[in-house]
Amino acid sequence: MKSQLAIVRHGQSAYNLENKFTGEIDVDLTPQGREEAVMCGRKLQGMRFNTCFTSVLKRAIETLDIILDTIGEKNLPICKDAALNERNYGDLQGLNKAETAEKYGARQVNLWRRSFDMAPPGGESLKQTQERVLKYYYAQIEPLLQQGKNILIVAHGNSLRALMMHLENISEEAIAHVELLTGVPRVYDFDESGKISNVEHKTS
Repeated sequence: MKSQLAIVRHGQSAYNLENKFTGEIDVDLTPQGREEAVMCGRKLQGMRFNTCFTSVLKRAIETLDIILDTIGEKNLPICKDAALNERNYGDLQGLNKAETAEKYGARQVNLWRRSFDMAPPGGESLKQTQERVLKYYYAQIEPLLQQGKNILIVAHGNSLRALMMHLENISEEAIAHVELLTGVPRVYDFDESGKISNVEHKTS
């Protein structure tokens, strides 16, 4: 059955603004982040969702709430799960990215941020993030898509990049160059066979 999946990275957070590693630290949206969520909702006008999924972190939850308010959907089922949380950046969480690069070297920090299987000290690699995200996706989200349901996921840059790798067959090397903008939806159309027939990045 045909279905649609929209994925959205939360709006700008306080730590995004301050150029800090956020990970699983539970920080708020900025005023700009809330406006990004409103704009995202406007870009999703006309889509009809059956179920929504988000992490347990408030920047994603608030983004989803604003989107649903903008599109006029107040009673949709919402599933919140830590499986969709941002990648845990371990000892880097809360640190300024530029200062961290000065301390450890830009090359090392870039490897921690962008390589697929290298984890920062005390944290998760993108590979580990993908393992938990896909386990949840296969169990909770994919079956709904196969039933013809339209799904909205609001989560985080790395948890969604991990999912994108699976959906779009992105290689471990290529994912290093993929960046998800805050508050910009990416919509997947699935055909009757369950295969992706179209991908649209709604930047405008």
